[in-house]
Amino acid sequence: MKYKDYYKILGVPRDAKAEEIKKAYRRQARKFHPDVSKETGAEEKFKDINEANDVLSDPEKRSAYDQLGYYQPGQDFRPPPNWGGRGARSGGGADFSGMDFSDFFSQMFGGDTGGQPGGTHRKRTAPRGQDIEATLSLSLEEAFHGCEKQISLPGSAQSGGQNSVKMRIPAGSLTGQRLRLSGKGHASPMGGAPGNLLLTLQIAPHSLYRLEGKDIYLDTPITPSEAALGTTLTVPTLSGNLRLKVPVGARSGQKLRLTGRGMPSGEGAGDFFVQMQIVLPPNLSEEERDLYERLQKLSEFDPRPAFPRD
Repeated sequence: MKYKDYYKILGVPRDAKAEEIKKAYRRQARKFHPDVSKETGAEEKFKDINEANDVLSDPEKRSAYDQLGYYQPGQDFRPPPNWGGRGARSGGGADFSGMDFSDFFSQMFGGDTGGQPGGTHRKRTAPRGQDIEATLSLSLEEAFHGCEKQISLPGSAQSGGQNSVKMRIPAGSLTGQRLRLSGKGHASPMGGAPGNLLLTLQIAPHSLYRLEGKDIYLDTPITPSEAALGTTLTVPTLSGNLRLKVPVGARSGQKLRLTGRGMPSGEGAGDFFVQMQIVLPPNLSEEERDLYERLQKLSEFDPRPAFPRD
């Protein structure tokens, strides 16, 4: 297992007073709280901060932790034979393979804290099982409308096999969004609560639409005559077809906004953009070619006024 330096996690010296630990915890918790932090890995960092505070703010736990000695963060750690201390169980004969440091410390310090005159007895909660992290791919339609998905997840090293989990994906889900399913992770090997399932959503590319944040873009081909004279189109959106008026003199690349027709969201839906792309037919008939040649002779429009003249 890898050693965790709880003092370094909170950013305090090993001889820090209780008040210093309390202030450091509050400062770090505010900085890395998953609801407000934009830092990479904030959720895992917040978990470590709470774990460190739980140990260092409790005199018994801190004393037991200090008896382990000092190691570099992330250094391979194995407790000495028959390790024990104030409020700690003996580690003799215990199997620590596959266990992380926080689970080891919870197990060794768990149970009653008696065994000394006047000692109180407090029941320690067994550590919960490991979380499962997975990526779930959705079509744009599934993300837009919401859907039910059933996925298979690998079982724990102890149980093996696979677990099937059914879940509801909310409408308006976005790429990178994380869903937490409490209790759907691995079972605890020590009888504690099961871990959580942490799903990161990915939306697959679409053949017609382009998703940018909460906004949806649709590249819409129009002919030169439609662009010059204006027209009315039937536009497919994820919430149904709409009639849209293309203004006279539309430009290639021009965007027409359909407010609120993007990805739905409780904080305000995105918009739907119809982006004009002027296209020519791949092959011109003789009559069409004649008309273009006549237009070229009649038109006085100069699309390149800043360019040098021939």
